[in-house]
Amino acid sequence: MIRETVRNFAILSVLVLSQFSCATEEANHASISSVKELIKTSKSWDGKLLIPYPQGQPEITIRRITIPAGARLETHSHPVINAGVLMSGQLTVKTTDGKMLHLKAGDPIIEVVNTLHYGINEGTVPAEIIVFYAGVVGQSVTVAKQ
Repeated sequence: MIRETVRNFAILSVLVLSQFSCATEEANHASISSVKELIKTSKSWDGKLLIPYPQGQPEITIRRITIPAGARLETHSHPVINAGVLMSGQLTVKTTDGKMLHLKAGDPIIEVVNTLHYGINEGTVPAEIIVFYAGVVGQSVTVAKQ
């Protein structure tokens, strides 16, 4: 079941992040025009090993998150593995223990798991990120700091 979750997660990522040619009706059945691996790792951006996938019925969540220019997200954590790509703008991610990652449009991120952190858009335009979460039914993918 875990292998199937990983496989589905990888396929979904490729489909969302790849470009398709739709010039003709036949192009709808065309194969992917190119694939560029953005990242492949077993560690989050802060260097920690990713946790094992949770037990239970797999559930994939995909979110498109827009962070206005100058905005700071609330401090939060993720109890599940998640990865994303910053589609536009810039974003700085900071953990509460002082680690920091700067992202620009096109950069991938393997998020920290069970680690308090927040994002800041220090740019002048909105930052948009698409994030894929690999969780299980009934489990929150984001938990606000209490």
